[in-house]
Amino acid sequence: MALLTDTKARHIKPDDKPLPHGGITGLALHPSSIKGHGKWVLRYVSPVTQKRRNAGLGSYPEISIAEAARLAQTMREQLASGDDPLELKKAKTTKVIIPTFEEAARQVHTELLPGWRNQKHGKQWISTLEQHVFPVLGSVFLNEITPANVADVLRPFWMRLPETSSRVKQRIHKVMQWAWAHGHCSANPVDVVDHLLPQQVSASIRTEHQPAMPWKVIPLYVASRVYSTDRYNVTRALLLFTILTASRSGEARAMRWSEVDFKRNIWTIPSSRMKSGIKHRIPLSSQAVEILGQMRGLHEELVFPSPRKQTVLTDMVLTSFLRRTKAISDTPGRDAVAHGFRSSFRDWCSEHRYSHDIAERALAHTIKNKSEAAYHRTDLLDERRSMMQAWADYVFSSVE
Repeated sequence: MALLTDTKARHIKPDDKPLPHGGITGLALHPSSIKGHGKWVLRYVSPVTQKRRNAGLGSYPEISIAEAARLAQTMREQLASGDDPLELKKAKTTKVIIPTFEEAARQVHTELLPGWRNQKHGKQWISTLEQHVFPVLGSVFLNEITPANVADVLRPFWMRLPETSSRVKQRIHKVMQWAWAHGHCSANPVDVVDHLLPQQVSASIRTEHQPAMPWKVIPLYVASRVYSTDRYNVTRALLLFTILTASRSGEARAMRWSEVDFKRNIWTIPSSRMKSGIKHRIPLSSQAVEILGQMRGLHEELVFPSPRKQTVLTDMVLTSFLRRTKAISDTPGRDAVAHGFRSSFRDWCSEHRYSHDIAERALAHTIKNKSEAAYHRTDLLDERRSMMQAWADYVFSSVE
């Protein structure tokens, strides 16, 4: 059969029969609705399904006779190898694009961000990956990451910074879990990375407790370094209020007037601001209420606003104050920290024979035993009220 020429192809009319190529079996130019234009079609029997199929190769004259022949020849070679050209094309078109580790990590971060109450944690989550992981694995495709790759990331600080390396490992694991769930890899390499790294010192041994002020010296410290009647000294008032309520400093720093019930003298911290995610009520002692009275008028919303910026005070405010006043702690060589006063309060409770349950409720500690937690349906507010007043009286016992 003679090969199809451009002269003949340019004269194809809408009513004409398909013009065989003549050199490639099954390849023909089918007429279109416009004279001199057509569509290239390769007819073949699929070696996979044994059914006849038509593969479009484009339009003439956009696709020349020579180009159509090359495309058809490639398909014929695929058929000779036992492949169906159309199925190969479909698989290539629908092939999942594997993202790099950095692309996946940023996607995971975006998805997790709405569920985090603390924006600072959200920033730290991605910043640790930017600092420690992206320089090594950022441009690596997820399906190419091996346990050895992850070990290479962690090894430089695995023993030196165990807490940091643990967080980084957890975050890599989270990203690779996402990758596995989305079909971008067949396993999570972080699951076995410990076998490539040396054994870290156990967390129980390396845990360093927050330096706490011994409860017996708190009254003198409060009287000599903290107590003030100056309504504009927000830092002193904040620290004293934090001590009296045994609250976390972050909860007190971001305290709102709307959270205080002055009729019942109760401070209710919403679940969104609690570490446990559970609403917590604190009965306010008369001394705590007096401090709140000193803060009235400084800000419409915040109880302890930053005097200059009128925003929530930073966590360094109390730390700096305790350092300046050389706050004694039970840790040699270190000043007491704000969070440590919760431990001081807990020790005072034990020494004064308050029940474990009431003391733990005052600190808003969650009950880890689920069976036990199911029976605790009250926060023992009334029982805690007398305890918190006794604590406040003790804290103020040296104030004249």
